[in-house]
Amino acid sequence: MSWRPQYRSSKFRNVYGKAASREHCFDGIPITKNVHDNHFCAVNARYLAIVTESAGGGAFLVIPLEQTGRIEPNYPKVCGHQGNVLDIKWNPFIENIIASCSEDTSVRIWEIPDGGLRRNMTEAVLELYGHSRRVGLVEWHPTTNNILFSAGYDYKVLIWNLEAGEPVKMIDCHTDVILCLSFNTDGSLLATTCKDKKLRVLEPRSGRVLQEASCKNHRVNRVVFLGSTKRLLTTGVSRWNTRQIALWDQEDLSMPLIEEEIDGLSGLLFPFYDADTHMLYLAGKGDGNIRYYEVGSEKPYLSYLMEFRSPAPQKGLGVMPKHGLDVSACEVFRFYKLITLKGLIEPISMIVPRRSETYQEDIYPMTPGTEPALTPDEWLSGVNRDPILVSLKEGYKRNSKIVFKAPVREKKSVVVNGIDLLENVPPRTENELLRMFFRQQDEIRRLKDELSQKDIRIRQLQLELKNFRNSPKNN
Repeated sequence: MSWRPQYRSSKFRNVYGKAASREHCFDGIPITKNVHDNHFCAVNARYLAIVTESAGGGAFLVIPLEQTGRIEPNYPKVCGHQGNVLDIKWNPFIENIIASCSEDTSVRIWEIPDGGLRRNMTEAVLELYGHSRRVGLVEWHPTTNNILFSAGYDYKVLIWNLEAGEPVKMIDCHTDVILCLSFNTDGSLLATTCKDKKLRVLEPRSGRVLQEASCKNHRVNRVVFLGSTKRLLTTGVSRWNTRQIALWDQEDLSMPLIEEEIDGLSGLLFPFYDADTHMLYLAGKGDGNIRYYEVGSEKPYLSYLMEFRSPAPQKGLGVMPKHGLDVSACEVFRFYKLITLKGLIEPISMIVPRRSETYQEDIYPMTPGTEPALTPDEWLSGVNRDPILVSLKEGYKRNSKIVFKAPVREKKSVVVNGIDLLENVPPRTENELLRMFFRQQDEIRRLKDELSQKDIRIRQLQLELKNFRNSPKNN
């Protein structure tokens, strides 16, 4: 009997990446040089937001997607933070609402006017203070409107109800800096990775740790839920300092289902999962490649498909929601790649090659739209509900009718888990302290100049008085 190779049939085996032409990129953007391990980019069907390099605080740009080409140096910014902006995320249900977090210990909610910014925006519609150190991550709940999660360098995760403008829960089970947050499909579970080398699966409303893995051989950095498959995928580093991925059963984190080494490079691996096509994308920070796999329910679980190669290194990647893709071109995923050296944002489309120009239902199943499945009160009371699905057949462009209303807040204490989060004023950032120091030094110099001028005037008056007394007329 002759040997025959095992061919695997897959509709995505020929998916290829297509970079946009230069005129369809966003050029001339001073991308932030901050080394924090985030994407510094967020995108939805209307706007692209990028954290920029700025003096005297933190700022980010918000650019309408149709405004491609070169961006003017004096383009308006969102610049209300007093410290560097570390993370930005668009509200999945209201396309002109964006959350940002910063080294100034605050989380802020911004409302972008229709058509984009015409002048610098410094006033947020809502400012949230509760962390005692800088805030590194923000994440919206996937099915509930106005529920926001934030993770700070105080090792705490705060759950904010934006209708009240207050934190409703504090998760305090981590012993080091939280690196990543990921929700399952209905938002009933939260997975976190932490610098203490542990992977945790939590019930977010109670803060209870359901599963915990101590990853000694696989130091985890990033985690992502693989849709409704009850599996997690983590990226990290092996004991030999090679980049590695691991697949886990969310109900048993004692041992990973598989571990696979990727390469020997040092940049962080960002995982992205598309639940509609069951495709996993791996993009390395500092290199230009994007690998993609198909995730199966049986061993070997991960099947390598192909790799998009580019010589330009990426600092981060924004991902377009499904309802913002071009279904007529069989586009199944789209990245927005940050190229710091060129000041360029380059869209990269992942395309399934098809000859037919009709709608391809097999690669575009029903997908989450822009309508929330739950209200904050329902979710906080313990209700779980899957996201509301829509079809992309007619080109889903429906705008949500939900309007964000900032609460009217009075000055009062905020008690969570018996702790008053506003009892102590958050410590100032290093940049803010330096600005205060230089302002004080300038004020001291000004006062010294005034005193010296007064001393000179006094001496002049004393001399005039002496001359007047010694004059012959007075004698």
